[in-house]
Amino acid sequence: MGLNDTPVAERRHIAFFGCRNAGKSSLLNAVTGQRMAIVSDIKGTTTDPVSKTMELLPAGPVVIIDTPGLDDEGELGAQRIEKALQVLRRADVAVLVADATLGLRPEDELILQRIRERSVPHIVVMNKADLIPPDARSDDAFYVSALKGEGITALKERIAAVANETAVSRPLVRDLVNPHDMVLLVIPIDKAAPKGRLILPQQEVIRDLLDCGAVPVLTRDTELADTLARLGEQVRLVITDSQVFRRVAEIVPRAIPLTSFSILFARYKGELAAQLRGAAALDTLREGDRVLIAEGCTHHRQCGDIGTEKIPALLRGYAKCGVAFDFVSGQEYPSELGAYKVVIHCGGCMLNEREMRARIAMAERAGVPITNYGMVIAKATGILERGMEPLKEG
Repeated sequence: MGLNDTPVAERRHIAFFGCRNAGKSSLLNAVTGQRMAIVSDIKGTTTDPVSKTMELLPAGPVVIIDTPGLDDEGELGAQRIEKALQVLRRADVAVLVADATLGLRPEDELILQRIRERSVPHIVVMNKADLIPPDARSDDAFYVSALKGEGITALKERIAAVANETAVSRPLVRDLVNPHDMVLLVIPIDKAAPKGRLILPQQEVIRDLLDCGAVPVLTRDTELADTLARLGEQVRLVITDSQVFRRVAEIVPRAIPLTSFSILFARYKGELAAQLRGAAALDTLREGDRVLIAEGCTHHRQCGDIGTEKIPALLRGYAKCGVAFDFVSGQEYPSELGAYKVVIHCGGCMLNEREMRARIAMAERAGVPITNYGMVIAKATGILERGMEPLKEG
């Protein structure tokens, strides 16, 4: 995929960290070749993480992230530092920028420790190298001068090399089908559907099928029965939107494998076994239990919204008790999850794999089961086992 057709979640995320006035923003501008970050002698110019999509050859499409200084001060400074540390959850490569004239400061050592704890591939860069003598350099860091442009090309090549080392080709659906197999995708078009386009999970499944030589055929749930009657035994797999999973399961013959976009994404973006355990935990919900519903994107809520309305209503009916719900979206995700009986996450199509796995790991460390929307719908409607069968066969 090129720059224009690679979703943000499928790009390598490269995050720059460092103390104020280490020249982090100047270095980032030098690496990107554009004025991505505002540069100033005033400490704390960067107040929030800033992201930029671009091509970084030979790594290809990436997301570059600038973060606030890790030595910020005061109450607002503490919040900015917390925002910077949140970025670490989605960083495929971390670039720690320090002032070569000062060396690694305690704040630098702290983020370096966090980076190592999360096993994030990283590069330590000493900026302002033009201000120190050559014999003052060590072998543990990469020395550059953003001001004079020294070492920038070599640094870009190193970042790209590390980014390529972290890249993993994961199957979304192509390992479940063969070339020329006809795969029927059931895509309901309701008032919540985006006008004139398909949502990202549907796009990615279609692309993965095309890449492996399979034949995707699209239909709405309202035309499913007629489509199946026309195609007959040619259909090797049916993939449905979770919101019509039960209706589709009643129409699709048992002999035809059936799964959902959400189940595929649970495997693609995270730990499928962990999310299966999370779905099983729905049977343990009791009166007064708290459930966290988390979405990786932010969007305008409409009447009948799946996260804030449909999932809660379904769960209350399934648990037959008064379950309480909290909601978060976008990059907001609680660092403390112990108050929840279960976390129910969206499919994570807007989050990269590292971020999704980090969220799952945070829940597991807290001893809180986690699952996703589609698996909850399948569990609550009694068809999760059937939806899992194609993956077991694959």
